[in-house]
Amino acid sequence: MQKLRLGAACLNQTPLAWESNRENILTAITAAREAEVAVLCLPELAISGYGCEDPFFAEGVQQTALQLLLEIVPETQGLAVSLGLPLKVDGQLYNVCALACDGKLLGLVGKQFLAGDGIHYEPRWFKPWPAGEVREVAIDGRPTPIGDLLFDCGGTVVGMEICRDAWVEDRPGRRLAARGADILLNPSASHFAFAKQEIRRGLVLEGSGKFHVSYAYSNLLGNESGRAIFDGGTLLASRGEMLAVGLRFSFADTLLSIADVDIEATRRDRANSGKTKQGDGVTVESDFRLPTPSTPREPTPPSKWDTSPPPKEEEFARAVPLALFDYLRKSKAGGLVVSLSGGADSSSVATMIWLMVELGVAEIGQETFVSKLAQVKGLDEAENPRALMRCLLSCVYQATRNSGEVTRRAASHVASRIGAEFFEWDVDALVEGYVDLVSQAVGRELTWEHDDVALQNIQARARGPGAWLLANLRGALLLATSNRSEAAVGYATMDGDTCGGLSPIAGIDKAFLLEWLRWMERVGPLGVGPLPALSVVNTQQPTAELRPQEQSQTDEGDLMPYRVLDAIERAAIRDRLMPVEVLEAVRPQFKDFSTEQLGRWVERFFRLWCRNQWKRERYAPSFHLDDENLDPKTWCRFPILSGGFERELEALREHLSL
Repeated sequence: MQKLRLGAACLNQTPLAWESNRENILTAITAAREAEVAVLCLPELAISGYGCEDPFFAEGVQQTALQLLLEIVPETQGLAVSLGLPLKVDGQLYNVCALACDGKLLGLVGKQFLAGDGIHYEPRWFKPWPAGEVREVAIDGRPTPIGDLLFDCGGTVVGMEICRDAWVEDRPGRRLAARGADILLNPSASHFAFAKQEIRRGLVLEGSGKFHVSYAYSNLLGNESGRAIFDGGTLLASRGEMLAVGLRFSFADTLLSIADVDIEATRRDRANSGKTKQGDGVTVESDFRLPTPSTPREPTPPSKWDTSPPPKEEEFARAVPLALFDYLRKSKAGGLVVSLSGGADSSSVATMIWLMVELGVAEIGQETFVSKLAQVKGLDEAENPRALMRCLLSCVYQATRNSGEVTRRAASHVASRIGAEFFEWDVDALVEGYVDLVSQAVGRELTWEHDDVALQNIQARARGPGAWLLANLRGALLLATSNRSEAAVGYATMDGDTCGGLSPIAGIDKAFLLEWLRWMERVGPLGVGPLPALSVVNTQQPTAELRPQEQSQTDEGDLMPYRVLDAIERAAIRDRLMPVEVLEAVRPQFKDFSTEQLGRWVERFFRLWCRNQWKRERYAPSFHLDDENLDPKTWCRFPILSGGFERELEALREHLSL
């Protein structure tokens, strides 16, 4: 029996943050050595950071990444470690992962399948490494093999498939196993999306079972560069059995998962399956024999919610708070400001900040939590999480004559319950000042009968300067509160409710957001529980409160039912269907509405979608949460000017007439 201890670590890295990235890598290596790990898998591009974007092209960035690699390699005495970085070879830039073993650099593996869809743009910066090809590159003046390599560490053979390599049909791991790999490492930068972890588990289990190997998967952690969230969730498997699952959405900088594997057992499995060693390729030899653990050690148990697919509400309640925490600390902002209307959107954002504090303090302790946000004034003097909230979050309710007592009380109640600093002021005089100014300029009185939209918008815009001023006084980050459903149809006032440097919920639809608020009121995430104060929000009908109260304005009255809007959006944008196809796709879901009514809503959606692309271009950065994002900078491209689907909408009208 040849027992080895595998390790996989998730790291919270930052693009171009060389010193902290190096420190996290060395911390993980030290923890692995102390745990008697023989082979440690670290995430993709961990040295430079995954999200460097066009700075990858800079020779200075490439040289610094290589220099850090040379600094880290001597720190790998006693074990083998994967180390990812960008590397130029023969004038072309590649996404590579080095294997360092016992203080020496053995070689580098090039990523063969680049991620070029969704939020990923790897082909912009890197070239795919050709399967089967091996070259030499000068590293620190010494020729070093690079390419489609295996590494024989004293009789144990290690191979790599880098992130996307494992997601394709012809994954390199199959060939590496056929060539004799005992262990496969998967250094990844796999962004979070709802339910995605189950796909990763399947890939890891398939790799370990079908290839008859032990498999280590590592991932990045946290909000690395602004938009993408990485959930960590290291995975260790052997012989088709999951041995260890790392914590996801951790507030720690590094997390190590370990598991003991039997190399002889996987070799027997391969032999019994009738698969013999086959395929040519280069194997780099090392005399260093990987250590065996002195005593058996149980793997770190996963949290309860990570042992099976968690509900979407749970993932949402953990992903956004972690992303907010990292954005706050990495941007060095002095706190957060929310214009709290008392409605669903702004209350959701405020609740996420409360969860950030509750989850973060519970996991890493208040002292460490505070040390990571040292730029926030007064935080070091706070005695408890509630006091932390008052330092971190300022909320303001900005009334006009069209605001209601229900929303005012709701805003005050939610802010009080979560411990936020709360202000309340009236902007009606500002609104009237603008209305009088423009009325005199155009020579007529502005009225609701003739100037409805303009009069609504000026109220929202009048709230912007005060919120910005409060944020500036605090040195804080103003958070916008628009959601994805509003972004789809432009149901937001630019420079009004879209004011902010970050838009945390712009990637989530309103129908789910309303469900999540009810879940938060009654259930809440494991270890935290519910926030009953949200009942004052959940009993309301969503409304912008921009028209006179006697008009009883509601969001769904202005638009359409949110569940219908979101279904149309998915069919039109995610599934790329044309108007008639969208109608046929959504009609079975909404039998309580007539075909004619659904058809009118489909047409309204397409017209508003095309008219408001310019608004989506101007939204503050948002978090990527699923594969239905509308962010034009990372996911969903659409022309600002277009023909507006006129031909297709005419076909829809003809279809309805039949």
